[in-house]
Amino acid sequence: MNRPGFDSQKYIQLQSENIRKRIAQFGGKLYLEFGGKLFDDYHASRVLPGFEPDSKLRMLMKLSDRVEIVIVINANDIVKNKMRSDIGISYDEDVLRLKEAFENLGLYVGSVCLTHYVNQPSVNSFKSKLKKRGIKVYQHYVIEGYPHSVDTIISEKGFGKNDYIETTRPLVVITAPGPGSGKMATCLSQLYHENKRGIKAG
Repeated sequence: MNRPGFDSQKYIQLQSENIRKRIAQFGGKLYLEFGGKLFDDYHASRVLPGFEPDSKLRMLMKLSDRVEIVIVINANDIVKNKMRSDIGISYDEDVLRLKEAFENLGLYVGSVCLTHYVNQPSVNSFKSKLKKRGIKVYQHYVIEGYPHSVDTIISEKGFGKNDYIETTRPLVVITAPGPGSGKMATCLSQLYHENKRGIKAG
């Protein structure tokens, strides 16, 4: 009898339990960078027999009342009209697709964050489009010397100049259309701002 190499049900159970513990450990607010594809992780399902392409998403749905999603997109990817090769749409189109897909599953998308923002005209057009749809939009800027100049990064000239993304739920999932969008930097920027406000977060 063949046994699958990966138990999706056990993964969902253990991950959701551990996330709850980490929220408590950090005082009630946890930022979670979600790499990979949440809806269609076919790469993971190929390399882990038994892993179902939507396992990460199903795990989040177990925590749906505690989750807020922030979708991050690199402004340069909008300027370059970067495409998702697997589904043939641009990254900016995918932001809207992801938002709708999450909301159709009952997950709350709080906002979109534009990283590497330098007032690019095409990015401003996209920002206007989001705002017309009632979507909150925040901007994060290029930080000189990132990621090596720690003193600059954790100062008013670094994370301090980024918008503070207002969130209302204890688990904030930072996700994006693809790699290089600035998910980790967004998490770290938020920790800087939360700390300045006296809010415990991890």
